[in-house]
Amino acid sequence: MEELFTQWLQEYGYIILFIWSTLEGELGLIMAGIMCHTGHMTIPIAIIVAGLGGFVGDQVYFYIGRYNKQFIYKKLKTQRRKFALAHLLLQRYGWPIIFAQRYLYGMRTVIPMSIGVTRYSAKTFAFINLISALVWAAITILLAYFFGEQLLQIVHYGKEHYYIAIPFALILGGGIYYYLHRATAKVEQKVIGK
Repeated sequence: MEELFTQWLQEYGYIILFIWSTLEGELGLIMAGIMCHTGHMTIPIAIIVAGLGGFVGDQVYFYIGRYNKQFIYKKLKTQRRKFALAHLLLQRYGWPIIFAQRYLYGMRTVIPMSIGVTRYSAKTFAFINLISALVWAAITILLAYFFGEQLLQIVHYGKEHYYIAIPFALILGGGIYYYLHRATAKVEQKVIGK
């Protein structure tokens, strides 16, 4: 199974990277960086493909907001607080929030939809979104490329010592989730509190 997955990555790596980036994909970008490190992908093409994938994904969310306002208000009632936060962030910080939304945990899909609901210029959003997506792809892929050997060693160790790697990954993932959730809550409190 592992060999088949590796073969698919080598044969269809750029297509998988594009789709993964469209759906949200830091893990996909890290894998692309490692594949660049091993010579199975080239850095410039991987960055462009991943950046375009991230761009397309956010454009889809933006246009869902723009042309399906009633559907969003009805179906995403549980996200109402995040939509309010996204509107406040846009009012307070303007275009930089479009650039930074990829790094705000739990807000990545909400902010483009929320901006789509407003009268914000579609052309301005698309331009900032494209630059943001390319920067996001470049930073993540280049970091994974430069630390490729260390990442491969971690993967190799994890395969051999899965009984340690699985609990460690769960604890690390839970810790990252908790940290990002708290950081986003602090931003929310700061924006709504003022």
